[in-house]
Amino acid sequence: MRFMVIVKTNEQTDGKAPSAELLAEMGKFNEEMVKAGVLLAGEGLTPSSEGARVVFDGTEAPKVVDGPFTESKELVGGFWILQCRDREECVEWIKRMPNPEGEHGEVEIRRVAEASDFENMTPEVAELEGRLRAQSAQGA
Repeated sequence: MRFMVIVKTNEQTDGKAPSAELLAEMGKFNEEMVKAGVLLAGEGLTPSSEGARVVFDGTEAPKVVDGPFTESKELVGGFWILQCRDREECVEWIKRMPNPEGEHGEVEIRRVAEASDFENMTPEVAELEGRLRAQSAQGA
């Protein structure tokens, strides 16, 4: 199973560069996950001040809202995609995540949906998705 691990940030940490200590510890942690074969992808994100949101509202044209965003519960600082046996294994990995400054933080873990999770998935759409994934992997 694949899981998206969403590392939340807040108004105080959004845009603040991580310390050299945190970067070093995260590097070691990422290396452990790579060696264990669970890390598929992971990235940090730039501050919300550099971001934009596209808001859809019925039939009106989409509206673009520029950052920064102040809704601290909604800010994302980075993510991992992990391949784990189950949610419990993913949780165990994330409980080991470095936090050298001892700051309050929140990390959300969500299973990545598979084609079989969608009851309305037609064979044609499933075949298209498989083909697109293969093409995307070749371009990466």
